[in-house]
Amino acid sequence: MADREVSVVLPAYNEADSIEHTVSVALKTLAAFLPAESFEVVVAEDGCDDRTPAIADRLAAADDRVRHVHSDGRLGRGGALERAFRGSDGDVLVYFDTDLATDMRHLEELVDSVRVDGYDVATGSRRMPGDEQRREPERGVASTGFNALVRLFLRSPLYDHQCGFKAFDREALFALLDDVEDDHWFWDTEVLVRAQRAGYDVREFPVEWEPTGDTTVDLVRDILGMGSQILRLWWQLTVRPRVDRRVTVAAGTLLVVAALALMTVYLDPREVLAAMAGADPALVAVAAVVYLLSWPLRGLRYRDILAELGYRERVGFLTGAVFISQTGNLVFPARLGDGVRAYVVKARRDIPYPSGFASLAIERVFDLLTIAALAGGTFLALAAAGVDVTAIGAAGDSGSAERSGRTAVYVAGAVGVAAVAAVAAIVATARSDRNLVRGALGRVSDDSYVEYVASVVERFAGDVQTVADDRRAFAVVGASSLAVWALDVVTALVVFLAFGVELAVWELVAVGFFAVSVGNLAKVLPLSPGGIGLYEGAFTLIVVALTSVPFEVALAAAVVDHAVKNVVTVVGGVASTLLFNVSLTEAVEESREVGEAPARE
Repeated sequence: MADREVSVVLPAYNEADSIEHTVSVALKTLAAFLPAESFEVVVAEDGCDDRTPAIADRLAAADDRVRHVHSDGRLGRGGALERAFRGSDGDVLVYFDTDLATDMRHLEELVDSVRVDGYDVATGSRRMPGDEQRREPERGVASTGFNALVRLFLRSPLYDHQCGFKAFDREALFALLDDVEDDHWFWDTEVLVRAQRAGYDVREFPVEWEPTGDTTVDLVRDILGMGSQILRLWWQLTVRPRVDRRVTVAAGTLLVVAALALMTVYLDPREVLAAMAGADPALVAVAAVVYLLSWPLRGLRYRDILAELGYRERVGFLTGAVFISQTGNLVFPARLGDGVRAYVVKARRDIPYPSGFASLAIERVFDLLTIAALAGGTFLALAAAGVDVTAIGAAGDSGSAERSGRTAVYVAGAVGVAAVAAVAAIVATARSDRNLVRGALGRVSDDSYVEYVASVVERFAGDVQTVADDRRAFAVVGASSLAVWALDVVTALVVFLAFGVELAVWELVAVGFFAVSVGNLAKVLPLSPGGIGLYEGAFTLIVVALTSVPFEVALAAAVVDHAVKNVVTVVGGVASTLLFNVSLTEAVEESREVGEAPARE
């Protein structure tokens, strides 16, 4: 039995103007229905930078029913509440917002719902049917949308999850807290949803509520913060429990089937078979082997990138992770398959998501920079050799393939310029002492959630800048990128030879490098899964414009080249999925971090 029957916690961040009044009202209201000395009021002060700590200290010194829990740094609203609850004495744990927006005449009903009626959780509601509260349009729209999403995705029957007026049975709350991950605005919603899933009795009752202060919708808190937390909790409660090894294998199989099916949408399978019929199968097989050799180099490059960020991993595992993510990119638009890799390294190796996505961003920047350099270098070499590079795209509108090719070439040029500009910006930012992240977020949000989001973005940006600012790392990763894409080009050259193309060696190499590089730049934009169609269009247009190779042969070579690369990718992705047993349930369980960040070497 705790020393106090009821503990009321007041979450406070820069509340110097109101905290004394709020504490006074809380004490007076509690004293009206509870025995003397059976309750306490705890000010959960969350790293304030105004006079709130001093006022809270004074109030605690003057009344032994008041306590002050201080934090030097920001814990977040949920983090401050949880810390105060763990240090409180009450059997019934209560909190309400310090702005007193909820009418205090409801406090007795809130407390007694747990203390007398035996509910495990009680929460006030501003949105129960038939109970209309006055609220500004912006806040009303945001609140309605949020609660609708919680009810839809998290299957909660409650109408209002964010009302700052809640009470908990001590044992029930503490049984839930170990699983609650959010430490800010989503904290109480997660507690309510987890309490329902655990079978606890939750009561929701209507309260009178008057909005106070600013009521504008906050982009960072309401969209980035709350939306992502709903998806995260939905995944943990709904998807993860249903995913086991059998489901994972089935999903991997479906991924392969989808990838192959999507190839047929953008390329006629009969066209592919006809093209392959005209090629030397032995040389096509050699091309596949050459392309396969580039994959350990991809794993080696990824290892070097992660090593710069402080994570030491094996090349074999990382090669498999790259295989899996690239297979996903053949199915998902906008390179969403990259997220699969971030998930795999998080689940299997405890590499945090910000670092996982940062390592992917670094890899992509080097890919684009290398391909742009190859394309630009061979373009200049061809021009210096007297090849009429202005012929590219000069043909009339003779067919959809030609038009598609010209579009791909223009896209490639824009992507190449953007890649060079992005690298220049990253390097410049790495050498700057200015903190651009918090300034940018501060312009779109004034909520304290900015601190949390900014810390995540800064970790991402910092990881990218770590490699950009290290000349040795830049050179090592750049060299491996050059080797990766050189093998990609050699694969295409071997396919060319499989079709019996008769070109001078210099012409084959130069045009091959240019065509493959521009084709790869063109497929960066997510206009089709894996860039199918864009790659072939740019490749064919350049070869036809700069050589005497007939259009049909150039298109056939482009189709076979891209098909060989996609098949190797899919086979490697399936093998890696099975080899590493990427079971979502097991992986998520393994990804539980000890502390805030994993140990770094």
